Amino acid sequence: MDKDIVVVNKPASIPVHPCGRYRHNTVVFILAKEHNLKNLRTIHRLDRLTSGLLLFGRTAERARELELQIRTRQVQKEYVCRVEGRFPDGIVECNEKIDVVSYKIGVCKVSPKGKDCKTTFQRIGEVDNDSIVLCKPLTGRMHQIRVHLQFLGYPISNDPLYNHEVFGPLKGQGGDIGGISEEQLINNLITIHNAENWLGLEGEQVPTTEIKEAPSISSKDEEPIDIKDKPVISATRSESVNEAATQTCYEEPDRCFDLKKTTSDPNCSECKVNYRDPGTKDLIMYLHAWKYKGVGWEYQTELPDWACTSTIDYDLL
Repeated sequence: MDKDIVVVNKPASIPVHPCGRYRHNTVVFILAKEHNLKNLRTIHRLDRLTSGLLLFGRTAERARELELQIRTRQVQKEYVCRVEGRFPDGIVECNEKIDVVSYKIGVCKVSPKGKDCKTTFQRIGEVDNDSIVLCKPLTGRMHQIRVHLQFLGYPISNDPLYNHEVFGPLKGQGGDIGGISEEQLINNLITIHNAENWLGLEGEQVPTTEIKEAPSISSKDEEPIDIKDKPVISATRSESVNEAATQTCYEEPDRCFDLKKTTSDPNCSECKVNYRDPGTKDLIMYLHAWKYKGVGWEYQTELPDWACTSTIDYDLL
């Protein structure tokens, strides 16, 4: 972090900004609440389940400058992912156009009527029956890497959306969605989303008015983002990268959960629904934003554990 920019190594499962059912548990809110980093300008976004490099502007001028570099494709982006099967040798280039099937639920697919896209892929390692792949998106379409990998027939191993049979027996390989219409695909996706991600209909009793005491956020399983304890971003800019606490002079927040502050309305249908806690598989996807390099700047994160299980010399890449 410097006077113009904040760089975060975003964990998987946390959205960048408030959206849908997420408000306080977002990167923007956490940085403002716990590190007093307010009024940050979003320069780019990552999917909720994608981990890795995330840039915020502390000044409007710097944010506009970096946004322009990204928009004019002056920024080189490198991602690492883990896909099903043995990915082909050499550099694989995918130029299939991508179209948004539904903005409401955020789903895309390869389509001739979509926008131009280009991604290059290279297998750099193997783990069991999976491949570790280096991805370089040359454009910045929604879900671009995930959709192109689905089209190639090597979806991300634990992608809950694009590695799903809702796209047909071939899971969308080659653009084959099982002969159904896009409208039917959207309806099927909504049904699956509600059943798997919201209500958790796995023998659980859904209706309930009981509010169970939640564990403290500071528990081992949900360790908060702590910029000052874990400087995980390496920068090559000439300016020094300072810790958050030294610049904000902000005291550590109280993260204790207070059951007395919770409320429930007996007439509210939402209060009676017991949304299931997500499992481990719901909180991570094997896709990580690793390196961003622009004009006069470059940032790189540490790699997640799943990308380090293979004997890959990342320094040579």
